[in-house]
Amino acid sequence: MAGKRDYYEVLEVARSADEREIAAAYRKLAIKNHPDSNPDDEEATERFKAAAEAYEVLSDPEKRGRYDQFGHAAFEGAGGAPHYADVSEIFEVFGDIFGGGIFGDMFSGGSRQGRRARRGENIKCQLTLNLEEAAAGVTKTVQFDRRQTCKHCNGSGASPESKPQPCVRCGGQGQVVQQAGILHVQTVCPNCGGAGQRITDPCAGCEGAGLETQQVRLEIAIPAGIEDGMRVRLTGEGEPSPSGGPPGDCYCFVNVREHSLFERNGPDLILRFPVTYTQVVLGAVVEVPTLAGREELKIPAGTQIGDVFRLRGRGMRDPRGRGIGDLIVQIFVDVPKKVSGRHEEVLRELADLEKVNVSLQQKSFLEKLRDYFVHNEESTAQVEN
Repeated sequence: MAGKRDYYEVLEVARSADEREIAAAYRKLAIKNHPDSNPDDEEATERFKAAAEAYEVLSDPEKRGRYDQFGHAAFEGAGGAPHYADVSEIFEVFGDIFGGGIFGDMFSGGSRQGRRARRGENIKCQLTLNLEEAAAGVTKTVQFDRRQTCKHCNGSGASPESKPQPCVRCGGQGQVVQQAGILHVQTVCPNCGGAGQRITDPCAGCEGAGLETQQVRLEIAIPAGIEDGMRVRLTGEGEPSPSGGPPGDCYCFVNVREHSLFERNGPDLILRFPVTYTQVVLGAVVEVPTLAGREELKIPAGTQIGDVFRLRGRGMRDPRGRGIGDLIVQIFVDVPKKVSGRHEEVLRELADLEKVNVSLQQKSFLEKLRDYFVHNEESTAQVEN
């Protein structure tokens, strides 16, 4: 994402800034570059959008951690960084940071009439994959609950025998005008919560909410290489707007189960592979597992315990488009708990050649019992003589 400014630089804060400092910096820049304070100034509007984008990332601990590690590349592809085509979207997302929506509908500038339609609420769902599915990419069906327009009242929230009444406080606009310093701003009406109307006889099906919960099943395409904890955005699959605006989004959070053989480290996979003493001393060609099947690996003579071998391109695809990782094979010697008689003899001969001390061969219980009786019989014979 070349050309994008550093988010910390945009908000004019240090990388060590805490949440309070980041929020204060955003408030300051938003007020300074607000379109109502800078009419016909496109550069101020762009700075206003850039500050909102930076704040959305740096105010979220999970997003900030990804950004600190990978920079702007952390938001390429699925679950990307926010982008605001219209400043009105910013008020919908960050109204609360200004103390009950102090910016409200400041962008109106007298050119927009009535209350602004709000987006529906975002929702989330969960999906669990195994490592093979995460590596290849897969299409899965997810199931979740979503509030949808009530079929009993058609979303009005009122019973069939009645209808909503305009709010007397805001006159049905959903907004009231307040003054914040030199600016006259519109904020959400505290009497109707921005709905512009009051329901005196609520619908029995949705209890006046205008929405009822329904179960939804959707197919979702998971990109290859997705990591545990990442999310996929399903645009427009959230809840409907209560005021005729666009629906919210659904965020699918992906969990990747641990694998019995492979450990993941970013795009790389790590495999601890057992070999024998003779294989590392004399060298060998072994078959190691990969996500694509078996593959031969040459172990040179004299390989040391802990040595690693890298199979290029046998890891995971990077979800940020940086290619494919490697399979890192770490060698260790698998020491058998028991060996056969001949096997033990050969090992003891090897120990003699290497002139190293080894534990003495342990006698079995029957051998010890036989030696005990032989010793007693010899002692008795000596006493009688």
